[in-house]
Amino acid sequence: MKAVTLYTDGACSGNPGPGGWAAILKYGSHELTLSGGEADTTNNRMELTGVIQGLERLKEPCKVDLYTDSQYIANAVNQGWLQSWKTKGWRRKEGPLKNPDLWQTLDALLQKHDVTVHWVKGHAENEYNNRCDALAVQEREKYA
Repeated sequence: MKAVTLYTDGACSGNPGPGGWAAILKYGSHELTLSGGEADTTNNRMELTGVIQGLERLKEPCKVDLYTDSQYIANAVNQGWLQSWKTKGWRRKEGPLKNPDLWQTLDALLQKHDVTVHWVKGHAENEYNNRCDALAVQEREKYA
């Protein structure tokens, strides 16, 4: 199984508002940069979209080290929230889950790949997280 590294980020001006996402995939000496945006979205949707877009680019099952500054995504995967939401029919104990379409897509991708999620502090020392942030902001500005 190939081992890849995926860095992702999302950005939103207002919540909802214009947003952008970015992902950087690394495999050996190869690097692929992806980014995009939407005119009216939320920060969580952009964070999730960055992860999904990165994982969807993988052509075969891979071992993935995923780096995100989204505690929402990191905790959902690492603390079992995602599995709990799935078991409850994509609901939280407080009521309906926001962005069930994206969570369902992410869940399917997590079944395909062996993903380890690492949380990194945003706007800090991680070069790739900072690059993703800059790309996501650049995409967001196209809709501002």
